[in-house]
Amino acid sequence: MTTTSRRAGGPRDPRRAAKAATISDAAETAAAAVEPTAQPVEHAGGSMVTTYREALREAHREALRRDPRVFLMGEDVGRYGGSFAVSLGLLEEFGEQRIRDTPLSESAFTGAGIGAALRGMRPIVEIMTVNFSLLALDQILNNAATLQHMSGGQLTVPLVIRMTTGGGRQLAAQHSHSLEGWYAHIPGLRVLAPATIEDARGMLWPALQDPDPVLIFEHGSLYPLKGTLADPPPEVDIEHAAVRRPGRDVTVIAYGGGVSKALAAADLLAAEGIEAEVIDLRVLRPLDEAALLASVGLTHRAVVVDEGWRSGSLAAEVVARLAEHAFYELDAPLERVCAAEVPLPYAAHLEQAALPQAADIADAARRTVSGDG
Repeated sequence: MTTTSRRAGGPRDPRRAAKAATISDAAETAAAAVEPTAQPVEHAGGSMVTTYREALREAHREALRRDPRVFLMGEDVGRYGGSFAVSLGLLEEFGEQRIRDTPLSESAFTGAGIGAALRGMRPIVEIMTVNFSLLALDQILNNAATLQHMSGGQLTVPLVIRMTTGGGRQLAAQHSHSLEGWYAHIPGLRVLAPATIEDARGMLWPALQDPDPVLIFEHGSLYPLKGTLADPPPEVDIEHAAVRRPGRDVTVIAYGGGVSKALAAADLLAAEGIEAEVIDLRVLRPLDEAALLASVGLTHRAVVVDEGWRSGSLAAEVVARLAEHAFYELDAPLERVCAAEVPLPYAAHLEQAALPQAADIADAARRTVSGDG
């Protein structure tokens, strides 16, 4: 089956076009059309202004240059440049053997990635959005995550799977899930959630060095995020949480798209004299328990932010661990700020009401500090 890039104005497979259309609104199309053509702007002092999307693209470019075993595969990653324009231009630079457009079958191309990893390659598999990963769940759960254990350590699966997650972009109930907590439940996987440009740029290479499969969840709202990145970019680890803002009164724990909201809530609280420490989990499996316990040992209060549904959420796991290991450090009940227990609405005002917002996080923090929890 031959397709021509939609950006070039040519025909595309109608099934593929319909699927891509469901995850691309006008804002995404405009960003993809304009932003990726611009190169990062260098500044004196060894830094540059770039975006989260461009940082991801440069991470791929670096990995492809450094290791001939690395290749990227997924739906529309080549001629179309990726559904979110992360891989735009890589096909022209590295060719069809290393930037591979795949059929519309997540199970098939994820399985092919697992097979390639078993044979010594370093595949990066891109799944368009997290809901489509459910079509590959058997491959991820029963093959990628288990083969090292089932082979007695004889086999490793050095595979990276990237996917877009999260709501807030009016993509409605079928394309706005936050299911990373499901995958963080599975032994044998490492699960990452880059929330910053630095992590978007730096997490891919160490993930490719991991002998076990690594899942990277990119919140869709972060792709146009603009900021300054050191040049050359710093190395980052894929082991630890990070303190994004120090504080002494309450710990706010978040990840991915929730980190910016946690920081905004901290600004609101600071105006009232409440100092919130913001922890970016970064690594959802295995959790950096030591960092969480250290922060709660300092503040004695905690709020956990999670865009997933409250029931059975990653936030529930974090709260459980704090209750198990830091119970006597707590001066107030633990708080969770999660998505409403509904399929995410399309209407913008309803979608915003269903998702955690900075004001909700600040309210939860106030309850812990005031003792009204």
